[in-house]
Amino acid sequence: MRIVSLLPSATEIACALGLREELVGITHECDYPPGIAREKTVVIESCLGPGGKDLPPGEIDARIRETLARGEGVYRFKPGVLEELRPDLVVTQGLCDVCAVPREHLLETIRGLRPAPEVLSLDPTRLDEVFGDVLRLGRAAGRAGRAAELAAELRARVEAVAARTRALPESARPRVACLEWLDPLFSAGHWVPEMVELAGGRDALAVAGKPSERIAWEAVVAARPDVVLVMPCGYDAAKAERELRLVSNRPGWDGLPAVREKRVYFLDANAHFSRPGPRLADGLERLSRILHPNLFTSPSRRFIPGSPQ
Repeated sequence: MRIVSLLPSATEIACALGLREELVGITHECDYPPGIAREKTVVIESCLGPGGKDLPPGEIDARIRETLARGEGVYRFKPGVLEELRPDLVVTQGLCDVCAVPREHLLETIRGLRPAPEVLSLDPTRLDEVFGDVLRLGRAAGRAGRAAELAAELRARVEAVAARTRALPESARPRVACLEWLDPLFSAGHWVPEMVELAGGRDALAVAGKPSERIAWEAVVAARPDVVLVMPCGYDAAKAERELRLVSNRPGWDGLPAVREKRVYFLDANAHFSRPGPRLADGLERLSRILHPNLFTSPSRRFIPGSPQ
């Protein structure tokens, strides 16, 4: 089978199912497992152009909004690439306008392909739906048995965390602010609030299963979070730390309980939170250690500007 993945998360799922050799096309953002980007044909281009991810967050947001306002997609296929690769299966999503080629563009592009590839859309909003997509991709690619094993393993890891936090009283559950973008500010949605709850916290800004939303800074101040998780979509922890200045100089930052108690953390959103794939289980385990180090092992290293490292 020849598979084209239009999502980093789908690429990760496919490789976890033993389909690395069957993958013939990926996106420019597919960077896991290590080395995958050097092996596969990149099938899409971004409206941001080369080096676009290194632009300031505010400029990235502005360019994306301008592109969508023109009725164009953030991503587009490289000319002729699907005709050359002749995929049997194309994996995409319809959940987020800025995460993949628009479905209409995909259907238009594959209309002339013979034979026409199967299109599988992965659109989870909760953790169990992510694990359900593992099963769906496994069935579509002839790896149903391995998919069932992987989904069961992931669900067991989630339950292992939930079992240790389930009896926590409300007073022991910290209020958590998950910042998915810093300019403009967005709260992290979909499965992230669920992960916070499972790890023994209370999401102060978002509701499980609902999309990420643009929020006012005043909402963050009013929420008085005990923990702030800086997790910009598409960023690793080091890049998230570099962007903290976009919020740390705002009125009320120094008065947040999370800042006073040195409980501001920079997380690798790419690896563990933004992508609906197997590594969300890793993210949940990391989050549980941050929120409840006494229940689990020591938390990941925290970063507070000006504090000892």
